[in-house]
Amino acid sequence: MRGWWQDLTDLVLPAECGGCGRPRAVLCPECRAALTGTAPSRVRPVPEPSALPVVHAAAPYEDAVRAVLLAHKERGALALAGPLGTALAGAVRAGGGEWPVLLVPVPSARRAVRARGHDPARRIALAAAGELRRTGTSARVVGVLRQRRAVADQAGLDSRQRLANLAGALEVPAGSARLLGGGPVVLVDDLMTTGASLAEAARAVRAARAGWAAASGEFDAGRMAKEAVGTPAVTGMTGPGRRGDGIRAAVVAAPPDSFQINRN
Repeated sequence: MRGWWQDLTDLVLPAECGGCGRPRAVLCPECRAALTGTAPSRVRPVPEPSALPVVHAAAPYEDAVRAVLLAHKERGALALAGPLGTALAGAVRAGGGEWPVLLVPVPSARRAVRARGHDPARRIALAAAGELRRTGTSARVVGVLRQRRAVADQAGLDSRQRLANLAGALEVPAGSARLLGGGPVVLVDDLMTTGASLAEAARAVRAARAGWAAASGEFDAGRMAKEAVGTPAVTGMTGPGRRGDGIRAAVVAAPPDSFQINRN
């Protein structure tokens, strides 16, 4: 568990670049360019979960980008949340659609949050929302997803095993479902690998909206369909993740081969 003094030291006196280790820099110009220097793109894992919404990513998960994400997540380099949030904001913008937008972080396992001393996805989401607002885009973080049961460590699991491991693992508490009615939802995370976490998050959000609609009659399906304009279907993608349900996703990074969206 990190102490408050460690957080303060990282913010005021950064020891080294999170990407390459260059001294006295939170993120050097070269590593910052690797993270945010190219336009965000749609990404698509193979195989692709049927319930996965359309996903945009800021950068391939390799080299400096991989090092930056690991430094923030596993080593508690909290000053990196700013540039990572800027990268995530770019991926959110790339998805288009209507505004304001609700950023819904995919939650980490409770034991992981305790071990790390922070929730990386939520921290980056808050930084992204701030960046979006500074550039004139209305956005807020709605941290409504919760783990309803324990899951196994995902490391070493293939895509099918990850889907099975996460099936039904997330939920939106009944009292929080109404918060999802304020605009289109963008599920956000630091990294997409197989897409299993984002697919499960999308399932939980859809279930919460459906339950809220049945209980209150306040959910406006027509409005949400209008908000989904600008998030068109991707050729070859099928399933509930491609409906006009006002749900999409954005991540900082994804595997390099997932950027090859127009495969033959």
